[in-house]
This record gives sequence, C-alpha cells and structure tokens, in this order.
Amino acid sequence: MAITDRQTATLALAHALSAAERGLPVIPLTAGKLPALPSPHRNEDRPVACRGACGRPGHGVHDATTDPAAVRALFAAAPWATGYGIACGRPPHHLIGIDLDIDTTGRHDSAASLRQIALHHLFTIPPTVTVLTPSGGRHIWLTGPPGVPVPNSASRLAPGIDVRGAGGYLVGPGSVTARGTYRLAPGTAGLPPAPCPRALLLLLRPPALPHHPTALPDRGRGLVRFVLAAREGQRNTRLFWAACRAYEHGFGEALADALARAAVRTGLTEHEARATIASAARLTTGRPADGTAC
Repeated sequence: MAITDRQTATLALAHALSAAERGLPVIPLTAGKLPALPSPHRNEDRPVACRGACGRPGHGVHDATTDPAAVRALFAAAPWATGYGIACGRPPHHLIGIDLDIDTTGRHDSAASLRQIALHHLFTIPPTVTVLTPSGGRHIWLTGPPGVPVPNSASRLAPGIDVRGAGGYLVGPGSVTARGTYRLAPGTAGLPPAPCPRALLLLLRPPALPHHPTALPDRGRGLVRFVLAAREGQRNTRLFWAACRAYEHGFGEALADALARAAVRTGLTEHEARATIASAARLTTGRPADGTAC
C-alpha cells in the first residue's frame, strides 16, 4: 500500500473515531462510498437475512458502532477504507440526512425545491451540520424523535432531494472518495445536528396504510400466525420469510402492518420489524435497497 493510501486510511479512522465519540455510529467505506467489508454470507447458496447476529463483520450499516475498540477493529479488517459512513436513525441522535443533489442538466434545483417546500409548509431549516459533497451538493443533518423511523427515499420529497433515515447512512466529513473529499460547510463544524422541524418530519414519514383486518387473505392470516409463533432467535427469520411470501403473492403491502404488529408482540421493536419487512419487499419486488449512501 502506498504512503498516500496509508495516510488516507489513517485519516479516515481518525475522523470515524471522532464521530463515534460524538455518539454517531460509524462503518468503514471504500472510495466508491460502499461498505468496505464484504458480507460473510456472500458465498452461501441461499439469501441470508442477517444483520450481524452471526457475530461477524460485513453487514454494512448494521456493523455501525460508537465503541472505539470496535471501530478500530472494523478499520483494521478493511485497511483499504478511505472514508466512513454514519448510520442514520440510530440512537442517540436518530440522524436524518437530507441530500440536495446538483443537477448538471439544469432540469431541477434541489435547494430551491426545498425552500419552496419549507415556504409552503411553514417551516424553516434550522442552523445545523451541513456537509459539502465533491459533486457540489450538500447533506443537511437533522435529528428525529425516538420511535419515529424515517425511511430512505430518492426524489420522493422533490426531484434531486434524497433522504437517508433508518437503514441508511451518510458519508462522513473528511471521507475521501473517487470523486473527492466530503467537507463540513463553513460555519457548521461547531453545530450539533438540529431537530427536524415537525412539518418536515410529517412529510418524510410515509402515510399510514389503512388497517382492514377482515380484508386479509387466508394465507395472510396464516403468515401472521407463523410470525406470532416465533421463539427467541427465530423472530427476524420468521418475519423475513413471512414477508417475502406475502410480497411474492401480491399482498405484501396489505399485510405489512399486521406482520409488524405480530413481530412486535414477539419482542422485536417497531423499527426492527419495519426494517425486516422492507428488506423482504426489496428482495422480492426489486425496490431500491436500504443502506445506500449519500
């Protein structure tokens, strides 16, 4: 490894440790902004719904930690890392990232769109941590309340505005990527992440689906019972399997709330249940995966 590469890796670790000290869970990233450690399940024949329960690193954003020793171990296992990712939606900050992309074609202006949304919905973006991206965009860091998961989305709020929430991550300032270095915007280095305005939080959360318990198909009720019968150590696996079957048969959206409630009754948190169901939806319907970077 060249001297410059060693220096880059050392700086990435230093930045990651600094972020971890402030309560921000981190993982090592490659110059392509991807998690640096490969999945330990990559050679297994069947898809494995594991978020680190196996005890091995390589589970992307699910490896994120604030423990200094664990951070050092992750970077030691990935000496090629040139940056770090910060997991969103995790305590204590429950970080939400608003990614304002730059459109080189001139078809949209994400910053102007956000100002229009704020004006229409009567809120302002408070002074907060802002990270400048190598492409000329910016990441606005906000915090959400506990127990209110914000999903990842791309251009749902407006063209060019991506959101990173539960299951996603932001590229941390100081990270070196193939396109350049992520840097804190002038005047924001000393700021803490500001609370997300309530009006914006309502826009970021997906609308609740109506609950029609009598409308569930017979197969759906059987899948709910299958989840309710889970013992400790089976909860995520059973929920993931049941959600996959529901989406494969075309009633995943209709059954998602019932599956989530059943999983919570077995001991999972609402956030864990929703994340597992979302993973099943992505696997079976081809939706964009969580854990993409900003």
